[in-house]
Amino acid sequence: MDLVLFGPPGAGKGTQAKFLVKSLGIPQISTGDMMRAERALGSELGARFDSFMSAGKLVPDELVLELMAKRLARDDAKAGAIFDGYPRTVQQAEALDALLASLDRKIDRVIALDVVLEDVVERITGRRVCLGCGQTYHVRYSPPPESGVCVSCQGTKIVQRSDDTEEVVRHRYTEYQEKTACLLDYYRGLGVVSEVDGRGGLDEVTQRIQQALEAR
Repeated sequence: MDLVLFGPPGAGKGTQAKFLVKSLGIPQISTGDMMRAERALGSELGARFDSFMSAGKLVPDELVLELMAKRLARDDAKAGAIFDGYPRTVQQAEALDALLASLDRKIDRVIALDVVLEDVVERITGRRVCLGCGQTYHVRYSPPPESGVCVSCQGTKIVQRSDDTEEVVRHRYTEYQEKTACLLDYYRGLGVVSEVDGRGGLDEVTQRIQQALEAR
């Protein structure tokens, strides 16, 4: 199965994807994670990503598709994948469709998480990330250790990412509304969209997603 997790930044796509990885047996493909990994490596490609991401702008399609093609070629993604944060525009969706078609595959389902702006701002601005291993914390819901030492890797660099500030978050949400929300219409035309309320506790949302997958 090839599945897209859809919704604004901070909707919980990455968190829910981890549960789906276990239940469906296919990998999560997060363009955001892959791009941040390139930035952390200090590669030339990572520097190109950084110039867009730090300003809260969408990365050009050709750069994202280059990463996507490379990831889908790996063995663990040959039976399907969970796309987290991609595609974000109709053009990207069409490019992904073409890429999948070349592999004799297609998007089977789109799970659209509905979350309002103020919830998104609270979720993202409160997020803290360990630079050593990527472990995510939240100042309200899952605070970093008072010692400043990551519970996963014992690293000491737990930070707020430069693209997790309120100004950047609001800008990204506006871009999402203007450029990305219309993508749902594209997928609705294909009859693959299941809309899910993204508010509430983690387990509640997970259960709603599971019910949506079982209903079709």
